[in-house]
Amino acid sequence: MSDWIATLATLGRSGTPAVLVTVVSAKGSVPRGPGTRMIVTADAIHGTIGGGHLEYKAIGIASDLIDDGGTRALHRFPLGASLGQCCGGLLQLLFEPLRDGASWIDALQALRAQGATVALVTPVHGDAQERMVVTTTSAIGTLGSVSRDDEARAVAREALTDDGKARLATLSDGLECFFDIVRPTDLSIVLFGAGHVGRAIVRALAGVPCRIVWVDTREDAFPPEIPQVATQIVTDAPEIEVARALPGAYFLVMTHSHPLDESLAERILERDDFAYFGLIGSRAKRVRFEKRMEARGMPPSRFARMTCPIGIAGINGKEPEVIAIAVAAQILQLRDKQQAAATQSNTQCA
Repeated sequence: MSDWIATLATLGRSGTPAVLVTVVSAKGSVPRGPGTRMIVTADAIHGTIGGGHLEYKAIGIASDLIDDGGTRALHRFPLGASLGQCCGGLLQLLFEPLRDGASWIDALQALRAQGATVALVTPVHGDAQERMVVTTTSAIGTLGSVSRDDEARAVAREALTDDGKARLATLSDGLECFFDIVRPTDLSIVLFGAGHVGRAIVRALAGVPCRIVWVDTREDAFPPEIPQVATQIVTDAPEIEVARALPGAYFLVMTHSHPLDESLAERILERDDFAYFGLIGSRAKRVRFEKRMEARGMPPSRFARMTCPIGIAGINGKEPEVIAIAVAAQILQLRDKQQAAATQSNTQCA
């Protein structure tokens, strides 16, 4: 689920009862791994734990909890003939009724805004709302006693600094908890342009774990509703957002103005610390921009880092939705390659 924390915060502010369904353990072949979440309300489903009959059953359990006022519970699901799924694995799902706003959600939001990686510690049984949000240097919340908190904090920090994997663990007094590692997304996109293609790209990425800074000089260019993954910025000086972007950002430039596109392209290429830079347009547009930037002193070697035309090869449609799919696929493909290269490098260093 792309932004379950923001969804829970929104539901809490509106007083909407909800059930958070979390995969807390997985063995064998399963559709989704630990930490995958789905939120069920009386009239909506946010996210997915893998679909199929498993999800159908989970939605039914969650709906009953909303109707009956039930308590937190852990359910075991063998993915065999009884569920009509042939995966053959085994999942445990945690069902958590959430009827009021919770301070731990606010804490998670604040720490995520700071770019922190945290361990969320949640008891898997009972009606108590206690839980802890733990970083390597701080801990927020309680499990009900000092001794529990000390032990849970130690397990959480081991998970943070060891393999970084979610896990079920039982404390010495018998309290079973789910220790989940919640990371800031590594996919940060700065999108210039809220025209037809820009809108289609945001829609295409709305369900992907990412952060989109969406920039345009025209307030009325944006749609009435902005997906949670995107932050709208209206400014007369969009070049400033190039400077504000973090190293490793993914830039997309597709404004209503060719001069503005060229100015943004030059600012981005001057940085040279980005993961991707895509400029909408033809090869002829690229050649014109390169000639003018080279005349102003841009090293030609930088131009190899500019992707123009954009989108994966072999998709030739010009409709905004088609372009958006091709561009989203290109970004995700590149992100996966970069992650694989980083993992291989870390393995070799070890």
